[in-house]
Amino acid sequence: MDNNNNLNPKISTYLERINYNGPRDRSLDTLSNLQECHLKAVPYENFDILKGIPLSLEIEDLFEKIVVNRRGGYCFELNALFRWLLEELGYGVTSLFARFWKDEPDPPPKRRHHVLEVITEDENDRYLADVGVGVAIPRRPVKIEDGLVQEIRGDKYRLEHTGDPYVGWMLYEFKEQEWKKLYSFTEEPQYQKDFIMATYWCENASDSIFTDDAMVAVRTDEGRNTIDGDEFKLFRPEGVKTFRPQTEAEYKKALKEYFGIVIEE
Repeated sequence: MDNNNNLNPKISTYLERINYNGPRDRSLDTLSNLQECHLKAVPYENFDILKGIPLSLEIEDLFEKIVVNRRGGYCFELNALFRWLLEELGYGVTSLFARFWKDEPDPPPKRRHHVLEVITEDENDRYLADVGVGVAIPRRPVKIEDGLVQEIRGDKYRLEHTGDPYVGWMLYEFKEQEWKKLYSFTEEPQYQKDFIMATYWCENASDSIFTDDAMVAVRTDEGRNTIDGDEFKLFRPEGVKTFRPQTEAEYKKALKEYFGIVIEE
């Protein structure tokens, strides 16, 4: 059943941005479709960081950048705005800090990821929702249940409560015939302002991965599109197509075609 949120023009504009036209209830199905639509419409990207433009985590600024100007962002931006949308639709949402383990030392040095715990209309269940990662992550929410193997769009994931207070829950993906760590998160609720210091480090630290090259990704019906430095990669069932635009005009054309991004000078 729809609620009165359809009277809020900002919500309607946001839903149009992510190409979602379904129910606006608090069901798991709606949450799942919202997350998948978001991942396929709003790219993960770090162009503002590369240009030295300070990021704002204020909802009004994020709405202007991501919805009105049809840009993307990274986790501290994307999951902050997605949280706002879910709360406006009536979901219970808690922001949590996460720590990446994929391709990192053991243990990773920093917590530099923002994830969401979401409670649906069945208030006995909690779900991990995330629209803010450039690598392949679950397209749909993962139920927060210890050891439960969950298949999502052909991929397998599970959450494990480690018992370690510094690690908390670990998200695993089944890849190459083994369970591999993606990221962990603990359950201390965070205010939006708690992420300001982390995003400042990501924007400015000399050893931040976000300040070196372009990192861009968006999911598609067939797979995903990415940019690593100046190399475009189009992941499809039949394989991966790669190319490097030879001119600035070609780069901008490919950026708009494959990610919907237009960078204003």
